[in-house]
Amino acid sequence: MTTSGSDHRRARPVEFLDVRRVSFVERPPPVLTPWEQGEVDRLWAVTQARSPTTFDGPLVASLGIDLPSPGVLVARWARLSYRHRALRVLRPPGDVPGSVFVTVLLPTEQGLVVGRGASTTAAPGRWTLPGGSVEPPGDGRPLDGAALRRDAVRELDEELGVRVADGEARLFAVTRGRRFGSLGFHFLAPPVTRDLVLRRHGELVAAETGHGAGPELDEVAFVTSPSEADRLGPGADYLPQLLRRYGDAV
Repeated sequence: MTTSGSDHRRARPVEFLDVRRVSFVERPPPVLTPWEQGEVDRLWAVTQARSPTTFDGPLVASLGIDLPSPGVLVARWARLSYRHRALRVLRPPGDVPGSVFVTVLLPTEQGLVVGRGASTTAAPGRWTLPGGSVEPPGDGRPLDGAALRRDAVRELDEELGVRVADGEARLFAVTRGRRFGSLGFHFLAPPVTRDLVLRRHGELVAAETGHGAGPELDEVAFVTSPSEADRLGPGADYLPQLLRRYGDAV
């Protein structure tokens, strides 16, 4: 992969991890001081006042990783909720639990599908790949690679109305954010047509609006390069690097 001089001079937001096997080890959530807990609750109240539909749902938080052998990733994780993302403004970056999230690279004849977060989402106005934060599995099921794949195809269906079977999505890349250590698991889906994406997303928007809600992605676009994504507006920190890697792979 070729890089420009400016890329070498500028620290990249995420690093790619060479991973072929993933396992997760659950740990207790981080201990908060009484002041931190009070600030977390106060900041969450502010968030809800701005956006009453915001839900303090459960999520998987990354507490760090181990790479015991080539291609093997062991991720330590804890059960937290969305309000605890406030720790990012209360603690040094190295002492903050990172996110664990999934995305789907969905190819079309006009590029990969990206969507803009609606005003009710955690990232309003930001362009991302379809995907979202990983939630702790229920019913005693393990958190593993299969669970991540299920989450990824479910997010694709919920955000675009495009359905693919679990087995049709393969792990394309794993990233770790350099600031908070967030882990991204990026899956590649089989190609579909641009018209199918627009039709399914339009049907989804109409259905959600009819129920008094709104879509998670209020607009979709198709990009083939980081520069095209940049022209759309603010985007996820991983997006330019992932688009470059995908472009080098096809």
